[in-house]
Amino acid sequence: RGGDRLKRHHMFRLLALTLVFTMVLGLVSCGNQPQQQSQTDTGTETSGQAEGVNLNYGISNSWDSLMPYYSVSGSNYSRIIYDKVYDRLAYIQPDGTCSPRAATSWESADGGYAILFHLDEGATFHDGTPVTAQHWVDTIALVTNPACNVLGRDTFAGLTGTDEIGAAIEGENLGAEAVDEYTLKLTFDNPVVPEEFLVEYNRDIYVLPTHLLTDIAPEDLVTSDFWQNPVGSGPCQFVSEVSGSTLVLSANKDYQLGAPGFDTLTITVMDKANLLTALIAGDLDYYTFGGSISEENRSVAEQAGFTVEEGTVPSTFYELMINNETVDSADLRHAIEKALDKELLCQQNTGSLGTVTNTSILPGTEYSRPAGESAYDPEGAKELLAQAGYDGETFTLACTSQRVSLAALIQQNLADVGIQVEIETVDSATMFAGMSDGTYDLAVASHTPTSLPLWFTGSRFTADNNLFRVPDLSQYTTLLTALEEETNETARIDLVDEWEALLNQEMPFIPLWFSYALHVQSKTVTGIDYAAAACCNENVWQWEMTQA
Repeated sequence: RGGDRLKRHHMFRLLALTLVFTMVLGLVSCGNQPQQQSQTDTGTETSGQAEGVNLNYGISNSWDSLMPYYSVSGSNYSRIIYDKVYDRLAYIQPDGTCSPRAATSWESADGGYAILFHLDEGATFHDGTPVTAQHWVDTIALVTNPACNVLGRDTFAGLTGTDEIGAAIEGENLGAEAVDEYTLKLTFDNPVVPEEFLVEYNRDIYVLPTHLLTDIAPEDLVTSDFWQNPVGSGPCQFVSEVSGSTLVLSANKDYQLGAPGFDTLTITVMDKANLLTALIAGDLDYYTFGGSISEENRSVAEQAGFTVEEGTVPSTFYELMINNETVDSADLRHAIEKALDKELLCQQNTGSLGTVTNTSILPGTEYSRPAGESAYDPEGAKELLAQAGYDGETFTLACTSQRVSLAALIQQNLADVGIQVEIETVDSATMFAGMSDGTYDLAVASHTPTSLPLWFTGSRFTADNNLFRVPDLSQYTTLLTALEEETNETARIDLVDEWEALLNQEMPFIPLWFSYALHVQSKTVTGIDYAAAACCNENVWQWEMTQA
């Protein structure tokens, strides 16, 4: 009967998408036609778009602002926009590969305490001014200035001369220096591996046209009118904006890595459920992130003549968060893990696109280890519950509305071994806040992984972000400090193994599975690096419009 229900679900889904598809065809004009923007945030009339080849680009959430160091949400939807207007040091792949962008190369210096970035001498701002190392230094000095009300300043917290939130300390030398016109040196309080620094922080570091900002007081920077018509040095230039709705960019024909193969890029915000339909209708040429679709919509895309490819690197990591104060024994936390049929949960959630895991470390990296046997063991869970003295207490399980069915399956798994759970449906922000302040006992969450071994765990066991509410962090912080200071690769791998052993012993959270994305290939744009969108960067300088 379950198979019949699944078939009926797919049939109704296909009928619904077909209906929406038909409605879109009747309501909108053909794609690749220039769209006129009526006004910017200032209300000024503007043509909004130059004549020429236009690429229609969809996004399901709006950007916060066009000031790249003032994203209130800190979301990837803002980062993917900043990526086009402003330049970054490197271009990052999901497997951790780093390639040149604003910097042509980089190397470790001063015994691992510094990184030298050799900048591309062909880089220029959109006003024609060459981008120099001093621009990068002045950008970092401006962002770390305590008077400047930026957000995300903690990106620079590891630099010498900054405090724990990334603010410059008066009287101390800031760890950002222009060695010469095109060599940037960053100096840190602890040893760093250049590639690991880039994988973790590159998406939040942009060079600003500081030569155009000299007349703006630091305290007025983020509210300045400059960001209503910003100048960057990225592959695209600002043309116009309808806040929260549409952004029009033009190709930077002088971008150092090459000119994009279009004249304008029209970015439109639309409901996530309509992205695929709009692509099929021809109203979009591509949508971020990576043209991703669910497995159930794969046949819809293929029947419309689109090629769908599976990502080779996991794009999402799922976990069961645990409040270690209320679920207060390792035996009880292990019992919960043994009660979960991860294979079934993964299958129900991701179909064939998931791989069960017992770690947050990305598979296929030098730090990963064989997955091992499944932990599913209901009888073993019952034994551990008795050992832990579980008295039938009811735990709260928080989840977002999209994961209610997954939470229900977890609830049933736990009920099968005698653990009582009550589901609370909340938005994502409330869920994380509730785990942080102890409102909830358990929560289902997902994250975008990177190749760094501590991408997930490194920031969750600190005094200011004890997300799992671990009563005694000392054993975690001791190991984390050792890992931060270790630069020898072999010794670092050994420490990561020790770290993973501690997590497996204490079980402060439960890793569930990694899932892989499905990417719908554009019919009208070639050269798209679909997977890299997960790292909030897109190779628009290699995109070429073609005839469908």
